[in-house]
Amino acid sequence: MSEAENRPTNFIRQIIDADLASGKHTGVQTRFPPEPNGFLHIGHAKSICLNFGIAQDYQGLCNLRFDDTNPEKEDIDYVNSIQEDVKWLGFEWAGDIHYSSDYFDQLHGYAVELIEKGLAYVCFLNGEEMREYRGTLKQPGKNSPYRDTSVEENLVLFEKMRKGEFKEGECSLRAKIDMSSSFMCMRDPVIYRVKFAHHHQTGDKWCIYPMYDFTHCISDAIENITHSLCTLEFQDNRRLYDWVIDNISIESQPRQYEFSRLNLEYTVMSKRKLNALVEENLVNGWDDPRMPTIAGFRRRGYTPGSIREFAKRIGVTKMDNTVEMGVLEACIREDLNDNAPRAMAVLDPIKLVIENYDEAKVEELTVKNHPSDESQGSRIVPFSKELYIEAEDFREEANKKYKRLVLDKAVRLRGAYVVTATRCDKDADGNVTTVYCTYDDKTLGKNPEDGTKPKGVIHWVSAAQSIDAEVRLYDRLFNVENPAAAEDFHSVMNPESLTVIAKAKVEPYLANAQPEQAFQFERQGYFCLDNKDATSEHLVFNRTVGLRDTWAKIAGK
Repeated sequence: MSEAENRPTNFIRQIIDADLASGKHTGVQTRFPPEPNGFLHIGHAKSICLNFGIAQDYQGLCNLRFDDTNPEKEDIDYVNSIQEDVKWLGFEWAGDIHYSSDYFDQLHGYAVELIEKGLAYVCFLNGEEMREYRGTLKQPGKNSPYRDTSVEENLVLFEKMRKGEFKEGECSLRAKIDMSSSFMCMRDPVIYRVKFAHHHQTGDKWCIYPMYDFTHCISDAIENITHSLCTLEFQDNRRLYDWVIDNISIESQPRQYEFSRLNLEYTVMSKRKLNALVEENLVNGWDDPRMPTIAGFRRRGYTPGSIREFAKRIGVTKMDNTVEMGVLEACIREDLNDNAPRAMAVLDPIKLVIENYDEAKVEELTVKNHPSDESQGSRIVPFSKELYIEAEDFREEANKKYKRLVLDKAVRLRGAYVVTATRCDKDADGNVTTVYCTYDDKTLGKNPEDGTKPKGVIHWVSAAQSIDAEVRLYDRLFNVENPAAAEDFHSVMNPESLTVIAKAKVEPYLANAQPEQAFQFERQGYFCLDNKDATSEHLVFNRTVGLRDTWAKIAGK
């Protein structure tokens, strides 16, 4: 099967195939046009994978263009973070970065052209009056009293707008289309407004800024975009997109195509709500590992490959739907199961003392880094008389289903010996603090000589050589599948979305972990070294995902 035959298909690729076959286009040029007013989220990742992926597959080009027409909400930090996200996902844009502001002079010229053609006018209705004149879905709108102002006067008024002679909100430039249209976006939409704001690219050159619907289509045409891919909420706006292109003197004729946006369980994608989470300190910034931002997923330990695979699995359709969180988590589990080296970490430690082991002895045991991938090599793990094990891995008595350490029963220590518990110490509250055991020195890598096979295997670390680490157990930020439907999304936040373990005990091998490096902590889940707070003196590991989907059980799936 050829590479082309092996590509996933969808309705957009079918359109492109037909356009290339008919000669309508000889190549493919796409673009990814984010507004730099926040961090990108997983929905943007789907769009990045689509736009850049199509350009790659068809040996075309994909531009990165910042839709920077609203300077009050935009910031250069967002510009930088978006570039970093695109690169991290494994994509490169064509040529230099583009900005809508690169075209402000041309956009202004096309606005003047529409005025000269009698297709745009300066309107002095305020926001409330404009809403009243606009009508409703059931009732047509009414023409503005300024709609029939002469071309000459409109040119003068628009120049006054440009020179800053009107206050913000005092007037706007509107396209003259059809106030009785069944499509609200065609009822004389605003295409320019007055805004006295410093722009991160153009400084204070402009005090009028074009609206997105006017800017986007012209920017596409200037850049010779062949297929302008948008989410379904812009479907009606395609009529305005085409109207602008048809009524200005520009050669290129781009076409817009819409696909369904990504809705993901247990998350919100609204920038307004995500910004509220940050502003109200409900999370620790845009890159908090509980956030559905690309930066958040990256910090949590998701890999670029897992997110690209997720985008591939959910596909591209025109049908709105909500994707199960389990689909995304399956992608990262599969990636890390294959690629993450194993390590041992004890999150809730109690002492395990091997009474018949030499107190002065420290063995260096060789343990495989991956059970089925020899290429990942092995590591040295110190073993001594005193170890730490998980508190939940010991019981004084238990039924046959419990396959861990029980008094008078044997268990295998991962990569080491078989031990049998004999007694334990407890604190004043009855909690076990120390377990005492004996070991069989002939069971390193083999079963006891009497032929019995321990029923369970538990992980451990050597007490003296272990390293303290902070471990952050991240879970879903919301405890309902569709938090966006809640009257107040605050009320459905998961109070257990973050549990911090201040002093976990980890094996010394992890002292050399690098930021974002992933590990499977044996029997615990997948973790990575935090890329922000971790230092060589203070290790911080974030849980990426558990070994299995516990939420599916809770939801009865």
